[in-house]
Amino acid sequence: MIQRILTACAAAVLLLGVATTASAEGHASLVLTASNATTNELLVLDTAGNVLRRIPTQGQGGVAGNAGGIAASRDRVAVVNFGSSNVSLFQRDEGGRHFRLERVIPTLGSPVSVAFGNDHLYVLTTTHVESHRAGPWGVLPNVDGQAQLLHSDASAAQVGVVRGALVFTEKSNAIESVRLSGDGAVAGSATLVASIPANVNAPFGLATRGDDAYVTIAHADEISLVRNGAVLTVTPSVTQHAPCWVALDGAFLFSANSPSQTVSRYAVYGQKIVQDAAVIAQFAGNPTDIVYRDGFAAVIDAAGTASRVSVFKVDQDGNFALQGVAALASAATNGLAIVDADDWR
Repeated sequence: MIQRILTACAAAVLLLGVATTASAEGHASLVLTASNATTNELLVLDTAGNVLRRIPTQGQGGVAGNAGGIAASRDRVAVVNFGSSNVSLFQRDEGGRHFRLERVIPTLGSPVSVAFGNDHLYVLTTTHVESHRAGPWGVLPNVDGQAQLLHSDASAAQVGVVRGALVFTEKSNAIESVRLSGDGAVAGSATLVASIPANVNAPFGLATRGDDAYVTIAHADEISLVRNGAVLTVTPSVTQHAPCWVALDGAFLFSANSPSQTVSRYAVYGQKIVQDAAVIAQFAGNPTDIVYRDGFAAVIDAAGTASRVSVFKVDQDGNFALQGVAALASAATNGLAIVDADDWR
């Protein structure tokens, strides 16, 4: 009798172990980037840095000096095609690891950055910010709201979604916002946020959450907090120069510092932005984008004629542990997103 009980318990433990392993393996993450070449492609990578697929976007690349060139939401991915003034939409298949080109939608100008939110896709171009309704049936090609940028001088860098508004940057010293209508469409005109620092010099990247947007002022070596249409806090990057692009992980903000070729870690809470570690990762080239999701971070850096996508596991203390590196033959690689391969959210 005892022997039968022990055997049954052992079998149960074995089954539990198999289920746990299957669950862990079934929630692998994928990293997405774009070749940004004349014939643009969506590149699908695993966290070890292996390129699994290259899928033509049916558009032309050519964007530079921006972040957010790829956005993911639910079961769709958006990729900017700067050279052909359109955005490619990919739908994920049921297996979770493959993407199908669904449609290519035109934009009002050359797109540099995209973001999903409020049942819409938002597109920042060199001249406008625009909205397209999105749902389970896809993203509609027609624009349901638009606003002209204040400068419209081809220096647009990134767009992000906050509660009831969009925040976006032009590197020619503008941090701007535009109101969203009740159903999420762009409404009204773009306006400068209030209390921009007097020493503002090249706002670049941003990361958003709730009412807050953390915006880099790259050439002033600063990171600012924008809330409700005004800059509330400005923090220097200390020893690291030109924090260009940022990503959020709970209480942590990570900045990619292009000329210093590093990533820094900040603690963010309330109106505070406090540098926690000046360097948590070092690169051979200049970082050009950073993204975080579900315990992983990915960074693009470029030098000479090549670029790399480095993938890190991020622990609860915000430490980076390198998992893999994809070495790519072009320095033009642009945009990053991380998606769950089997449980799309």
